[in-house]
Amino acid sequence: MGTIVLTVFRRSTPILLLVVIYLSFISLGLPDSLLGAAWPSMHARLNVPLSYAPFISVLISCGTVVSSVFAFKILKRFGAGRVTCFSILLTSAVLVFFSCTHNFYLLCLCALPLGLGAGAVDSGLNNYVALHYRALHMNWLHCFWGVGASIGPLIMSAFLMRDSGAWFMGYRAVGMIQCCLFLISLAALPLWENGRPADAPGGASAAVEKTTMKDLLSLRGVKSAALIFFCYCGIEAVCGLWSSSYLVREFGIVPEEAARWTSLFYLGITCGRFVSGFLTLRLSNAKMLKLGVLLIAAGIICANMPIPSVRVVLVGTGLVIIGLGCAPIFPTMIHETPRLFGARYSQGIIGLEMAAAYVSASFCPAVFGILAQTFSFKFFFAAVSVFWLTMIFMLKKLGQLRRGSDL
Repeated sequence: MGTIVLTVFRRSTPILLLVVIYLSFISLGLPDSLLGAAWPSMHARLNVPLSYAPFISVLISCGTVVSSVFAFKILKRFGAGRVTCFSILLTSAVLVFFSCTHNFYLLCLCALPLGLGAGAVDSGLNNYVALHYRALHMNWLHCFWGVGASIGPLIMSAFLMRDSGAWFMGYRAVGMIQCCLFLISLAALPLWENGRPADAPGGASAAVEKTTMKDLLSLRGVKSAALIFFCYCGIEAVCGLWSSSYLVREFGIVPEEAARWTSLFYLGITCGRFVSGFLTLRLSNAKMLKLGVLLIAAGIICANMPIPSVRVVLVGTGLVIIGLGCAPIFPTMIHETPRLFGARYSQGIIGLEMAAAYVSASFCPAVFGILAQTFSFKFFFAAVSVFWLTMIFMLKKLGQLRRGSDL
């Protein structure tokens, strides 16, 4: 009897571990969208200008970049399970501390360790799934990030509806959820020892060419690929951080209603990535990318339709459609990188692409915030359109790179 139970446990271990990984990616997405949803009411309580939000988001991104750069050495020494567990614990502790302080500069100080925890989880889990699970799960992994990113603003909105100054309670609630996820990841540590599925892809151990950064940048098309990631993350980060403030400033709606629209933007990304997991079985990478950019264009057009009586609804719907369009672009580009540049260079080039994504997420919302504060939020969708047009141009250039690619 004991042998049967042990056999069943061993066979179910990869599935159980995959569930834990998905839950961990929910924990990664939960804090990402809180700041944008809370900031319209948060900045007044902190007695700082509206344009100060990027100071916190940039510090979070800097922490993410640092932990991602050193993730390889940390993961090699401690393993993906322990690093994930500790990172969730660190994130939960920082979020609880966020809820206990009303000082802007202390929040900035907390932002760096919040990013450190997020970067380690992101790098570790993406790498582990890429090595030990099929490609379908990579799409759904990012879908579960979207689940967390969608739930975050809903939690914040629920507390803001009770009290417009209760943003700290939203952070505290998410911190408590993270504590529960930490306990789950702690209990699941033994699963990481025997969690590799029997049908893990054999290509994961492909040889990697050791090249310098200069060598990688000299490869034809690498800069275009990096710029695509920069533009994509510019769209996602600007919409995620500033859409609530845009709706509050330009249309005068209450912050809690604006937070719900932000949540729907992330819900669009989430649902889009879930559906993309199935669509990849039928559509090529080129068609997935075309579908994504066309949906973003449709969202921008919808949000700018001049119908005053339903203007807010059109803007919110446009944000949802933009989210749906964003969904397939990031995972599809990651999947296409080895086909564009070869497996020997793909690891280094994906690192460059991720670096471009983090830099964009750090600085594009900050630059937009300064411009919006100086001029007007009316240019919100104009900024999104600039990123979209640049991304289209770079995709066209990249499509001419190699005949063996789907692009």
